[in-house]
Amino acid sequence: MPLSAHAAPFAELALANITREYPHFPAHLITSADEHLAPRSLHPAFYGAYDWHSSVHMHWLLVRLLRRHGGTPALPDTEAAVAALDRHLTPDNLATEAAYLRDRPSFERPYGWAWLLLLAAECRAHGGAEGERWAGALKPAVDAVDRLLAQWLPKATYPVRHGNQPNSAFALGLALDSGELSAATDGAVRERLLSWFADDHDAPAHWEPSGQDFLSPALTEADAMRRVLAPQRLARWLDRFLPALGTGAPCALLEVPVVSDHADPQIGHLLGLALSRAAALRSLADALPEGPVRTRLDEAARAHLAAGLPAVERGDFTTDHWLATFAALALDPATPVPAQP
Repeated sequence: MPLSAHAAPFAELALANITREYPHFPAHLITSADEHLAPRSLHPAFYGAYDWHSSVHMHWLLVRLLRRHGGTPALPDTEAAVAALDRHLTPDNLATEAAYLRDRPSFERPYGWAWLLLLAAECRAHGGAEGERWAGALKPAVDAVDRLLAQWLPKATYPVRHGNQPNSAFALGLALDSGELSAATDGAVRERLLSWFADDHDAPAHWEPSGQDFLSPALTEADAMRRVLAPQRLARWLDRFLPALGTGAPCALLEVPVVSDHADPQIGHLLGLALSRAAALRSLADALPEGPVRTRLDEAARAHLAAGLPAVERGDFTTDHWLATFAALALDPATPVPAQP
């Protein structure tokens, strides 16, 4: 099913979220009694959608929908979306966001960083006066993230492997997809992914999922390696990392997760797991040669997408503030960067 079939409701959902200030979950360390703590004061661009990273990737979703389908029968009315983006993505607002990032080097590291890079890339790809205006306003924040990432990577001795926001592989994969990194930082990301993961084998797939995952530790790692390995090397690496795929043995990563309570904010993460798995499985399948492994991944991707997609537009803010972005990745993956030899 194409993203165009969901363009109008997803755009409406994204617009409602990025302009909704409350409820809000700040990731802000209070250091004095006189700080201004209203979301719009801290984050004039990204105050909505419950938390900072969700606001950033809901902005990404809105720009992506405008770029792909704006002005078509799938999304004919774009005026309100463009107006909201013009209000949020201004030089003054983004200067404040960039200063906040520079002053707090671990804030939203690395998940929110990656989504900001992807947002800037989407604005640039949108093109025209609008896209260039938004991308230009984002440039100081992008530069801040590039520097912060370059400073952090040498200290990141070990990756974070669990299935929530701090996951290293997921964020660095998106950062590479963005194409917004400087050449030096891009190279450092690739080197770090290889140093962390190139020798991994026999991933404990039977441990997944954890009870509040929205990312698969094993599949996000494999999908990150897709970005840095050529297809033949990727196939060999994947055979060692997840040998059950090649033998045809049962593999927990291919089984759709059970979500017992869609309204529970933590259990509901598993809805996102279905969609993020669908995106990773599809991307990995597309990178592999024809054969049984590719077929298994394709079939599992379709099953996960079918399970997760109906939950996106439920009218429940616990999932509405973030889930559609993962549906968009599953339906219309980010443009991959060329793999290295």
